[in-house]
Formats: sequence, C-alpha cells, structure tokens
Amino acid sequence: MDTKAFKRSLQQSENYHRKGFGHAEEAASALQSEYQSNLIQQIRDNNYTLQRGDVTIRLAEAFGFCWGVERAVAMAYETRQHFPTERIWITNEIIHNPSVNQRLREMQVEFIPVEQGEKDFSIVGVGDVVILPAFGASVQEMQVLNDKGCTIVDTTCPWVSKVWNTVEKHKKKAYTSIIHGKYNHEETVATSSFAGKYLIVLNIAEADYVSNYILNGGNPEEFLAKFSRACSAGFDPDTDLECIGIANQTTMLKSETEQIGKLLEHTMMKKYGPDKLNEHFQSFNTICDATQERQDAMFKLVDEKIDLMLVIGGFNSSNTTHLQEIAIERGIPSYHIDSASRIGSGNRIEHKPLHRDLEILENWLPDGKIVVGVTSGASTPDKVVEEAIEKIFELKAAVVV
Repeated sequence: MDTKAFKRSLQQSENYHRKGFGHAEEAASALQSEYQSNLIQQIRDNNYTLQRGDVTIRLAEAFGFCWGVERAVAMAYETRQHFPTERIWITNEIIHNPSVNQRLREMQVEFIPVEQGEKDFSIVGVGDVVILPAFGASVQEMQVLNDKGCTIVDTTCPWVSKVWNTVEKHKKKAYTSIIHGKYNHEETVATSSFAGKYLIVLNIAEADYVSNYILNGGNPEEFLAKFSRACSAGFDPDTDLECIGIANQTTMLKSETEQIGKLLEHTMMKKYGPDKLNEHFQSFNTICDATQERQDAMFKLVDEKIDLMLVIGGFNSSNTTHLQEIAIERGIPSYHIDSASRIGSGNRIEHKPLHRDLEILENWLPDGKIVVGVTSGASTPDKVVEEAIEKIFELKAAVVV
C-alpha cells in the first residue's frame, strides 16, 4: 500500500477535517473553565514556588498540557459542538488523562470497543463522525473509516505527523526504520503502519543488542524471537539492518533517543566506514519540543533540595513515566498518581511505582517542614495539579493539628 498517496487522498476528501470547525473561541472558553487553575497561575507568577504552613511546593517550570494536547482536546470539543446530534466515536483515548476522557464520555463521545485486543470497527455506522486522537491512528484504521464514509476529525499532533514523514523518507530509500518506542503504544503502532521495514527498540539495552548483531552477526531465530512483536512482517536481521534510519515515539526520554541514535550511527560507521555512512544511515530530529521542555525542567527541579516528588499524569502516559524516572534516578522518593483522589486521608497515598502495579503507602508525607517537587505529564490539566497540591496542604495541616 502506498501510505503516502492514501494519506494525501484522504486529506483532500470533504469528509476529512484537521483544522476545526470555526468554534475555536467557544472551545477555548470551555477548556479554560474546566481545566485551568488560578492557583497554578499564582505559583507560576511566584517563581514556581508556593509556601503554606510546613509545606513548600516547587513546581517544574514546564509541565502539564502541551500545545498538541490542548489542540486535540479543543478539536474534540469543537466536533461535539459542530455535530450536536450525530454519533461521535474516538479510536483511542484522546490523550492519556482519565478526567479528560471521562469528560468526553459525558459529552457522549463514544470509544471504539476493544475485543480480545482488537478494535471492533463494525459498530461504527456509515457516516458516523470519528475522531483520531493526539497520538494518531494507524493507516489501516484510517482506511477502514474512509471506506465506511465516516467523517474523520484528525487531531494527530503535528510532532507525531513529523515522525510519520520521517519513516516515509526511510521507506522511499528502502531503509529500515529503527523506532525508539513501545511496540504496543498507540503512537508507535501508528508510526510503524506508515513505515516499510521497521524494528522497534524499547531502550538502549535493546539498541545495543541490535548494534552487536550488525557488527558481529548472530542467531536470526533468537533475534526474531526477541523482537517478535516489534518488527515488520518478514523481517530478516541479516539483510534488513544494512541500511537504517532513526525515528522515535515522541514521548520517550530525549537523552535515550539521542543515545540510541549515536550508538547506531557509530555502529554503521564502524561496519561500513565513515565515507559510506550516508549510504547506510539516516537521522532526522523528531524529538518533540514539549516533551524535551518538560524533561529539561524536571532535570532542573531535581537539582534542588527536594524531600519528595509528586508526578501527576495518566498511568498509561509514557511521557509522565519518563518524568518519574528522572526523579528516581536522583534517589528522590517519587509518587506517580493520576488524580488527587489517590491522595487519601490519614496521610495515605495510592500510587504507581515504576514498572509495578498500584500500591498503597501509609505516612508518605514526612513530619515537619517539607519541600515537595511537583510536575505533570503533557496530558494533565492544571486543575488536576491544583487539586493534588491542595490535598497535600490539607494533609499536612491535619497532621499539625
């Protein structure tokens, strides 16, 4: 399938919309009232610091809703306003935040059901309105919806589209796309659907395995078993790693994406020589600005004297998880929650430790004066951050009393 031609044809269709419906002002007003916070703005204006009683809050200088997320949510609101009576679906969570997705359900935006790991598009009727989320949708899903004659509202973040353009360039030159990401994340699923040959690596350890195979060879059966769910059909590690290009899931840790790129660049230079590098390796900068800004702000925050870190965002949010990793690497106690409801009375918190299921911890806030670092993922509204901060103030005040 010529994915580039299909996308061009889809974008020229009268059933395809990517720029909203002229209700931007109303959508912006709704987002401001539902998701913005006067308290958070106050903290921003006070050098990202707020002290109350024994608690000092230090807020990261970049956090929360990014432009792409805000745009996607605003377009979803516009869609409901423009199609007040039509049945509206969304192919995935609009963003990785439970409160925002619940709000869409309340607006009668329905989510495509998943049966045994597969989305059931049979439930979508001819002419229904379907929203593609900020993470995008696979080209196969777009084709199904287009064939049904659906009205498609595409809120895909432009940074994600930029990655798609990159793998299209790889495919044009018959390069294999090495994608730094999570093979089952909807963004990476979408990106790989636009690629030709591809291999998805989760981290530097997997990239190192690939590098070693390129330089020294190995057992192809072992290789394919290791990447069984993370490579294109018919992938042959003995031939498909001769020419490679780098791409990434936009929410991955920037430093690791760069590390993987440099490792594979040096690998191909060693294998084929510096004069042949451009014939075997391609790299374009596809690191999302917003992801980078939030990670940079987190690195700056953890350099300060902080007693503990609160990281707020959806548990399935990749960019939020990577923010948590930064605090953990610095040895700072870190608590990942998706909403203020996880902070309970009696100094109790229900949180998600890295790579583990939810746990309940008693007496998580230390006695006496404390400094709490706070950040949030790119899909987290300021209002949710405000609610969590207020819960901390309440708990500490109760302890003092």
